[in-house]
Amino acid sequence: MNPEKLQYGKFYHIYSHGVGNRNMFKEAENYAFFLHLYDKHIFPVADTYAWVLMPNHVHFVVRIKSEDEIVAFISDTSDRVRNSDRGKNDKPIKIGTPSQQFAKLFNAYAQSFNKWIKARGPLFERPFKRKQVDNIHYLKKLVLYIHNNPVRHGFCEHPLEYPWSSYLSCISVKPTKLKRDETIGWFDTEANFNTAHGEKMDFRDLENWLEF
Repeated sequence: MNPEKLQYGKFYHIYSHGVGNRNMFKEAENYAFFLHLYDKHIFPVADTYAWVLMPNHVHFVVRIKSEDEIVAFISDTSDRVRNSDRGKNDKPIKIGTPSQQFAKLFNAYAQSFNKWIKARGPLFERPFKRKQVDNIHYLKKLVLYIHNNPVRHGFCEHPLEYPWSSYLSCISVKPTKLKRDETIGWFDTEANFNTAHGEKMDFRDLENWLEF
């Protein structure tokens, strides 16, 4: 069965595991390179609200941009490239559908990682999983679930201690492409956001919904 195509303007939980729970990240440089590819392939087609990179799985909460937003991004980027010193030699910007862009991300990283460890074969489960979210209750719970993933898997005692999630960007004042204000806004106030992340929660209903 072919997976549902990502729909423009909709919120999704995107997640993927390593094949056979194979680790997909071994060093800090791997995590950083994946985020570089994420910025390259996903930022043009989706807004990101929460994410976490675990050694053998990844999670993202995104809103797929509207077609008009994507067209505007391509047009603006193309104009800036043409006006730069290198514009004459650059190829036209090509962006596929949102589903294709996520596939590009996972494929590009897998090829690079396999080359680095001198291995072959698939790295991520295919196709990547996606769940459309149209309920603020689940959006909030997904943010908490994603940020607490390292805690639940024993990597730390609080999301603050894990470097590869959006939690640190949420509590920072540094510039970020993350939709930080909107994410915190789902909890009404920053104080509520921080309090919620320190509470113990039962995620069994969420995991049943996600079919884990």
